[in-house]
Amino acid sequence: MSIYQKIAKVGSKYIGKHNLFKYGFNWSPMYRRSTGRIKEVSKDLLQVTMKLPISYKNKNYVNSIFGGSMFSAVDPIPMVQLMNIIGEEYVVWDKSAEISFKRPAKEHLYAEFIYTPEELSTIKDRVKQENEIEIIKLTQLTNKDRTKVYCEIRKTLYIADKSFYKEKRKKSKKD
Repeated sequence: MSIYQKIAKVGSKYIGKHNLFKYGFNWSPMYRRSTGRIKEVSKDLLQVTMKLPISYKNKNYVNSIFGGSMFSAVDPIPMVQLMNIIGEEYVVWDKSAEISFKRPAKEHLYAEFIYTPEELSTIKDRVKQENEIEIIKLTQLTNKDRTKVYCEIRKTLYIADKSFYKEKRKKSKKD
């Protein structure tokens, strides 16, 4: 269990899981360096809103937001969000990511991370049937009114039944 998971277990009892998610990300040195900030988290964690303000800390050579800042501001959220929603009986890992830049970002950017109850039900049903699955989550970084897309990030997440995953790891260590 990581230090972040230990803090989450204790802290969520006092300030709520959604507040801990928001402030935990925003205070984490790992996430702060991305220059992204979590703005809102729904109580059920199904919706997270992030802002990536343009500043001297993330401007590149041509005065637009550095692509690495765009990626790192989005990167951890879908996985950590899903882990906190579906619970400890599942293993969730980032498997791969793909980023597509659409236009130079010379203004603040925003992103929404959403899981629906139907999507969660499908994930759980598929894991029950298949033991391990992969899903793709698409995140768009947009302007405030969501009329311009500056960047799209496709994250492939691996999700498995925890007991199946432990057995699989035991077998792979023997080989």
